[in-house]
Amino acid sequence: MREKSTETLILEAAEREFLAKGFAGARTTAIAEDAGVTHAMLHYYFRSKQNLFDRIVESKIELLDRLVFSAFDDDSFPLAERLSRGIAAHFDFIADNPGLPAFMITQLNADSSVRLKIVAAVGDMVNRLSTSLQRQIDADASRGLCDRIDARMLLLDIASLNVFIFLAAPMVDPMVSGLFSDRKAFLEARKQENITTILKRLKP
Repeated sequence: MREKSTETLILEAAEREFLAKGFAGARTTAIAEDAGVTHAMLHYYFRSKQNLFDRIVESKIELLDRLVFSAFDDDSFPLAERLSRGIAAHFDFIADNPGLPAFMITQLNADSSVRLKIVAAVGDMVNRLSTSLQRQIDADASRGLCDRIDARMLLLDIASLNVFIFLAAPMVDPMVSGLFSDRKAFLEARKQENITTILKRLKP
């Protein structure tokens, strides 16, 4: 199996440190120690904590675009299937990055430069997607296949449903242990429940 590069090891350690402590609380010395490199080596690759942080944020936005928005944005599928694919991709993305929603909210409130960067990048994706979805919704509504709803509101509903379970994990976890044999089964059931809920919203 191919060994990870030094840069990858540093980025993975930085992600863990930033998600756990935020930008202000993160320490490059801790990142270097976690990555198994010297502090000088970390500085050689990234120069500053800000550069490291920017790389982490940018990589998550790129991943969001590649895995989630690409699934939502394929209008070759019927509307219900298109939404099901997108909701599932979004849910799985968060499940793979469960600390990301709380981290993003904290950083958006704490750092205006981060807020501007994220809003600009994600805003473009959302605008592109909502425009495309609205065309398909309007076309289907004209044929009586679905309700004529606002695509932007629909995307907010999807984001709210998918993100809540991870933001509310401390409150939800005791319920999970009482309802399901394992967390994986719970997350799969919840994902399907969210898909069903959104598709019901489409019914004329």
